[in-house]
Amino acid sequence: MDRLEKNDHFDLMAIGAGSAGFAAAIKGAELGYRVAMVEAGTIGGTCVNVGCVPSKTLIRAMEQYHLAGQPRFRGVHTLPGELNWAEVMANKDELVTDMRQSKYVDVLASYPEITYIQGHAHLTGENQVEIDGQVYAPNKIVITTGAQPWAPPIAGLAEAGYLTSTTAMELKELPHSMIVLGANAVGLELAQTFARAGTHVTLLELLPRIAAFEDREISETLQGYLEAESLEIVTGFKTTRVEKLDGRYILTGSRSGKEIAFEAKQLLVATGRRPNTVGLGLEEAGVRQGKRGEILVDKTLRTDNPHVYAAGDVTGRDMFVYVAAYGGILAAENALTETGRVYDAAYIPRITFTDPQIASAGLTEEQAHHLGYEVKVSALPMIFVPRAQAARDTRGLVKLVADAATDHLLGAHILAPEAGEMIQTAVLAIHFGITLTQLR
Repeated sequence: MDRLEKNDHFDLMAIGAGSAGFAAAIKGAELGYRVAMVEAGTIGGTCVNVGCVPSKTLIRAMEQYHLAGQPRFRGVHTLPGELNWAEVMANKDELVTDMRQSKYVDVLASYPEITYIQGHAHLTGENQVEIDGQVYAPNKIVITTGAQPWAPPIAGLAEAGYLTSTTAMELKELPHSMIVLGANAVGLELAQTFARAGTHVTLLELLPRIAAFEDREISETLQGYLEAESLEIVTGFKTTRVEKLDGRYILTGSRSGKEIAFEAKQLLVATGRRPNTVGLGLEEAGVRQGKRGEILVDKTLRTDNPHVYAAGDVTGRDMFVYVAAYGGILAAENALTETGRVYDAAYIPRITFTDPQIASAGLTEEQAHHLGYEVKVSALPMIFVPRAQAARDTRGLVKLVADAATDHLLGAHILAPEAGEMIQTAVLAIHFGITLTQLR
């Protein structure tokens, strides 16, 4: 990873070394072009360092700990041993380090066509990039700087301090109690994880229900399962003030016109993510941004500047590692070859790794009605699925939404322990226009 000479020239520069940046750089190299990849922080981006890998490691560890005390099979009941939280965290850190090395550092070493630059990139013109005082003029640029946790402007929050999804997974000691603000995917996953570890968790959500962007029946059923595990869930709650007194957080807000206060040892804010675009020089380069700082792109992932493309979380949509990789590949190919491939993630599933998991693809019943479809809906509780009965775990349901006129599958929504695997058949059916009759 040597520094570059001033006369070095690149066909493509990927700014950001996460999933989208790596995918873009590798695609450029495979097409025969000379590529640079720039990273200001830690190589690997969100997923391996502070996202998917550490969170799913903790989720699975606490799932096993929780199941050790459950009567999974009739007449069989084992008691969990004492939880060693420090050991759990050490195992998580070890896995993150190993995967960062094997999935990013070692992969990069196998592509001599890609030059890695550690430094802060700043766009200074149409296709000019300054990196720590050195200026480059790549033919094309793909911005893949990702996103970071965002907190709303609540009175006292910044002064009190709080945990994010990143810092929550760095806690060396397990807190006795925790408030989790936000009940979408990240908030739900971490709330259940800490609750299963023994923390008393209060989950607060501004919207009328948890997992509010999922099918209503799915989110309402999941709430019942979480409450059965002793999570305290309050929806429709608007936080107005946060204080920290004597080592405890006091969070005040209103619900149905009544003021309510909650207290806990820790506060985790999981209210979404915002793109990393500050300090990139986007305005100087003629790259427009949206209200949340996201880079605005067309259907080929090109910005208003014909030299600059963007992919992954920095575009503010479809914030999944596999979608970021897809976007990086597409952006690099379009930038270098002008093939004009169209970005399409409508059929790609979204998965929330609670237990049971939520997996969804396509339209919900409500969305389909809103778009003018006459729909037919089929819902099957998992208790009627023989495989679920055999596993002694019949939690959840499968809900399919189809176009009544054509019989084409419009959406699939699953709540089940293995929903992430189950959704794949429905994804193919939606993408390739398979009818329900053919699917049966």
